[in-house]
Amino acid sequence: MSETSPATTEQLGPTGAILRDLPSPYLAHKPTGLLHLPRFIAKIRKHLAGGLPKSYQRNFCRGFDGFLCAHLGIDSKQVIELVRECGDDCALLDQRLLALLPADVNAAKWNREVVQKGMHGMGRERLEEVKAEMGIADRSDLVCFADLIEYDEGRIV
Repeated sequence: MSETSPATTEQLGPTGAILRDLPSPYLAHKPTGLLHLPRFIAKIRKHLAGGLPKSYQRNFCRGFDGFLCAHLGIDSKQVIELVRECGDDCALLDQRLLALLPADVNAAKWNREVVQKGMHGMGRERLEEVKAEMGIADRSDLVCFADLIEYDEGRIV
C-alpha cells in the first residue's frame, strides 16, 4: 500500500517515490501551447529545492524533458538556469522562456509526438515491458508513456 506523510505529496508506488503534485504531461504551457513544459518546469523547481526523488532523477532532462529540449533546439541546462534565476516569478519565467525558444515552437508537431510516444515500433514494445514491470500488463487503456505517467501519479485509475 502507498504511504504518504502529511507534509509531502510524495508517495511510494511501483516505480519508487511518486509525486502527486506535478502537472500532467497533458497540460499545455499557456504562452507556447507546448505539452509537458509545465511539468518540466515543476520538476526543475523540485530539483533546485533538493526535492526531486531518485525515481524522477533518472529521467530528469532525459525522456520527455530531453525530447522536448531537442524539439526546441535548446539545452535543458538553459531552462534550469532560467528557472533558477526567475524563482517563483512565473510571468518573468514565461517572458525569459519566450526569448530563449524559437519563434515557432511547432507546438502541434511536439504535442502529437509526445502523446504518441510508445504507440509504435520499439516504443510500443518498451511500453508493454514497463506496464508488465508495473504489474498492469492487462491495462489496454494505457496506450502511451504519458498515460503511464498519469496512471503512476494517480490521475488515471
